[in-house]
Amino acid sequence: MSIEFWTWNTPNGRKISAALEEMGLAYTVKPVNISKNEQFAPAFLKISPNNRIPAIVDPDGPGAKPISVFESGAILIYLGAKTGKFWPSDLRAQVPVLEWLMWQMGGFGPMPGQVHHFLGVENEADRRYGLERYKKETLRLYGVADRRLAEVEFFAGDISIADFAILGWAWRHERHQVDLAQFPNVKRWYEAMMARPATARGFEVALS
Repeated sequence: MSIEFWTWNTPNGRKISAALEEMGLAYTVKPVNISKNEQFAPAFLKISPNNRIPAIVDPDGPGAKPISVFESGAILIYLGAKTGKFWPSDLRAQVPVLEWLMWQMGGFGPMPGQVHHFLGVENEADRRYGLERYKKETLRLYGVADRRLAEVEFFAGDISIADFAILGWAWRHERHQVDLAQFPNVKRWYEAMMARPATARGFEVALS
């Protein structure tokens, strides 16, 4: 049975479309037009109590019963555990996956997202302060990623759900006003990820 994928064309949505394609799972896109506040519709609220995309409904959940999952990080862990793909069974191997997934959820997403916001602020003083603050932190995070990828091929060593999570936001590096040439290890990883046929399909599928 096909997983219902409630989403829009955003970095957090693209994390999941790339993972679904890589895991070979059947899914049906259910667009939620956030520009029209469709995320506040009562039907969507039932599966996403924080009124944020993405969310999924898996009709073939644990115990062969339907289950809904919201928050992109939780969705990635669920899908990895469900399929056994990109999610190691060994607890020690899970630790770096969780570390880098949480790094993305807590920083490499919220901080570039603030850059997106302040680029659209009309007041020059407000825009300048916000951009200086959040671009500095965004560049710091790219630096953290670059140092990590100088040591390993993928963020957790082997490719994992953490890479899909981070890729969703690295996909918007131009909007972050970041030149990947400044971060050669991130650039190498980014190009390798986007060259994967299934990942490419995940970024090409219409989400809006």
